[in-house]
Amino acid sequence: MRHANDQDLDRLEELLLKLRQLSQLRERKRGYFSRGSRAFLHFHEDAGDLYVDVKFDSAFQRMRITSDAEQVEFLARVRTALSDDHERLIRVRRSGRSSAMSNGTSPTL
Repeated sequence: MRHANDQDLDRLEELLLKLRQLSQLRERKRGYFSRGSRAFLHFHEDAGDLYVDVKFDSAFQRMRITSDAEQVEFLARVRTALSDDHERLIRVRRSGRSSAMSNGTSPTL
């Protein structure tokens, strides 16, 4: 298994375009995306099949993304992970405001 080269990434261009539209992700170099300051996903090729290493929770997971169906499933999981993180952040911020308001202090943002 090796990291995907430009020819491999050409096969994934439609998927890359969709990933680039997700505001929480930043493409540091073609095919290498980060979320904040941390690596989030990158691509591999092995025997003609394409794979992605993507960091769900705290560990990277490898997913096969050769077929359109596999790419759809992968993108859905990425969107869910990013949405879950966003919802978690909102809950934390709200709970911080609730705590601050109940003890008479101003919330910090």
